[in-house]
Order: sequence, then structure tokens, then C-alpha cells
Amino acid sequence: MARITIDPITRLEGHGKIEIFLNDEGDVANTYFQIPELRGFERFCVGRPVEEMPVLTNRICGVCPEAHHMAAAKAGDAVYGVEPTSTAKKLRELLYMGFYFTDHTTHFYALGGPDFVMGPDAPVAERNILGVIHKVGLEIGGKVIQARKYGHTIVEMLGGRKVHPCTSIPGGVTKGLTEEERQQIEEMGRWGIEFAQFSLKLFSDMVLGNKTYLDLILGDIYTHRTHYIGLVDENNRVNFYDGKVSVVDPDGKRLGKYAPNEYTDWIAERVEPWTYLKFPYLKKVGWKGFEEGKDSGVYMATPLSRLNAADGMATPLAQEHYEQFYETLGGKPVHQRLATHWARLIELLYAAERLVELATDEEITSPDLHNVPTQVPTEGVGIVEAPRGTLTHHYWTDERGVLTKVNLIVGTTNNYAPISMSIKKAAQSLIKKGTVVNEGLLNMVEMAFRAYDPCFGCATHSLPGQMPLEVTIRDAAGEPVEVLKQFC
Repeated sequence: MARITIDPITRLEGHGKIEIFLNDEGDVANTYFQIPELRGFERFCVGRPVEEMPVLTNRICGVCPEAHHMAAAKAGDAVYGVEPTSTAKKLRELLYMGFYFTDHTTHFYALGGPDFVMGPDAPVAERNILGVIHKVGLEIGGKVIQARKYGHTIVEMLGGRKVHPCTSIPGGVTKGLTEEERQQIEEMGRWGIEFAQFSLKLFSDMVLGNKTYLDLILGDIYTHRTHYIGLVDENNRVNFYDGKVSVVDPDGKRLGKYAPNEYTDWIAERVEPWTYLKFPYLKKVGWKGFEEGKDSGVYMATPLSRLNAADGMATPLAQEHYEQFYETLGGKPVHQRLATHWARLIELLYAAERLVELATDEEITSPDLHNVPTQVPTEGVGIVEAPRGTLTHHYWTDERGVLTKVNLIVGTTNNYAPISMSIKKAAQSLIKKGTVVNEGLLNMVEMAFRAYDPCFGCATHSLPGQMPLEVTIRDAAGEPVEVLKQFC
């Protein structure tokens, strides 16, 4: 049996590899998407005070520390049974919108976009952010850099640092907003609305206006009928920071909504011996293996999933694009995974609009930042929507607030089963008997996971006790001098 290995896979956060096995006829028999990374947070957080978690768990990842910061803070609120002040909740959400704006910009222009702007089979040296800037022009490249700068500036203003924010605590936040800062954020947000609309226009012109790309999006290679989940507000509109998790089936029928403390009624996790990453599934449907359809508990949690699970967007311009999205792609729900890139840009616009709404809220500069916890700590769950999916932090503590148990279901972990299915389907569709397997074709296999914007830096949390490592020391001519191995 022949074997094709893609290692490392590219343009994602973290590390993973794809193993493709061919049968004797040269067709794809099976694929394995393996995650070899180790994260031990669920274990070494035990014994720490729960109020440390917003600054401890954001070290899980340098790409989306804001998501872990917020989920941990909300779990801390629940542990102490304390409701943050209205201003504190709005400040947290304002920080979160700045983060979302930066993160979605990064994925579209640096990670996912090169496959469409440059072409899936473009030379490797050109299929990256530098190639995108060269093709679309330095002026647009400058806008991308400006967008990221604005987002990080907002995070620093409200979170205390550009990376790893430190201001959310049980019951509220430690830092308020001055009028001068508020004006700056409002100005950046209004610029962001224009940038998001520009990005949607760019996607429309370069991707939707290209029949080859549109056929690729609408084709069967990257399509799966699964369940979808996403956080929604009381009006069933997409919300990143607060609400209940909406669950819909492959036909778009809502099966229900669950509050954070009800997640164990809906989500279960399983393990496989060939990877460190867990496979969540819908408990009420059941695990039927890596299968799609209404009888399979496999679900997806991405920008596309959030749009499918909601009844619309909560801001006017994003709602217009939401309606155009489903009108163009044939109605709800949309199952074509590559459409996630379009959904991500709609969310980019929503984040910018919501940012301006919050920055112009009359409460946003109030000094009422914190409600002091008074209850004995016990157990609590916090949920937010990370850019890569629904993020759940579940903490158990003793009466002193010291953690006795931790469970984390990170955004990408939700998507491990559908990502594995997408990779297998893409490989089986593209690699046939007699196919010349070149780099461009393998990149199209990688595009199957890239639509999910996976982050494997924070998705893996098992602790096997050993981590294989091999280090090769080479001389100036590149010749091996010594090889050091650990557990290999």
C-alpha cells in the first residue's frame, strides 16, 4: 500500500500532518489527520486559584489569547456566582471585537486568501501573504497592516497588553476607558467598517467573479452535510461574546439551544489511538464514526457554522451581506466548506460594526467596572465564540477557589471530525489511479482543512507523559554532526 505524507501542513497555527494511503489500484483508501502536539493545560491548571485562569489559559495560544481570556473570565464569573457590571461586559465585548477584527483579517489575507488570490496551484514561493500583496498592490497591503494594527491597539487599550490580556477578572474588569481612548476606538472602528466592506468587494471580484473558483466552492469536493453550532443572542442573531449555543441539523432545523452550564447535555468527547486531539460530537445524536448526515453526531463550529446556526446578523450591513450570501449559494444551510472564507468576511464586517456600537454606547466610559464576588466558589462554565469555533471552559474548585478539575473544549477541537472528513473526501476526489501527485494537488488537499482556520497550538490538551524529540546538529556545510533523540 503506497503512502503519501504531507508534513508539515502549511498556513495554520500549530502543527499537524496528513497521511494518505493508496490501495493497489492507486486510489485513496484512507487518510489520517494527525496532531502530534502536546498541551497539558487541563492538568497543570489544577491546584491554581481560579482567578488566575484568565491570564494563565491565554498562554495556551499566542494567536487567540483573547478568546481564552474571555472564556476563563466568564467561567470565573460563574464559579463565584457573580454578574459583571453592565459596563464591564461591554468593555470585554469591545476588546473582543477588536480581537476578532484582527484575527479574521489575518486569516483571509495571510492564510486562506493566497489559495484564491494567487491560485491553488501557484508556485509555493508566491502562494503567501507577500504574493497576495504583490498581486493586489502595496496600497491594499498597507490597509491589511493598518487593520491588524488597529485591532491590536484596541486590545492593548482595554486588555493591558497587545498579547495575553490581563484585565478581566471574576465580576468585571480592572481597567476602564477614557473619553480620549473611546474617541480613538470609534475612529478605528469606522475605518474598520470601510475596510471590511472593501474586503468583501475584493472577495466578490476575485473569487465570486471567477467561474473556476466559484465552481470549486460550489462543487462536491469540499462539501459535507453535518450539524452546525454557534452562539446566538436572544433574537437568535450571531453573537461572539454572550448568549446560548444554537444547534441545527443538516436541513437547518434547530434542535435546540443550550446555556454554558448545559453543554454536557449536548456535547460528548471521544478519543482515537492515532492522535492526541479529541473528537467532540453531539451526544443527543450519537457517534456513528466519521460520517455526515442527520444520524451522525458530527458537527461543525466555524464562521459558516455560526451563520447556519443563527437567524441573521445583529448589525445592518452584515445582515445585508448575510442575505446575499444565502441568496447566492442557494439558501440555508450552506454545506460548502470553502464558503467559510466568505462567511468569515461577513463576520469581519459585523465585528467592526459592533465595535462602533459599543464605542458609542453611553455606558462605555462609566467607572462602574466591577462587582465584588461574595459567594463561596464552586463550579462554573464560560463559553465564547473563538474565531475557530465555540470555546468552552469548565472549572471545578474547592471552597477556597482552588481548581480541582478543568475541562476545555477549544474552537478547533469541535471541528476535528469534520476536518478529517473533509481531508479524506478531498484526497479521494483529487487523487485517482494514474494521477500525477504534485505539490499543487496536495495543496488542494490542504485547502480542505484551511477553510476551518484550525489552531492546533491550543486544540491539544492530552498529557501522555512523553514528547518525542529529534534534534540534528549540522556544520557550516550542512552536514550532520550529531543527532540527539528523546523518546524516539
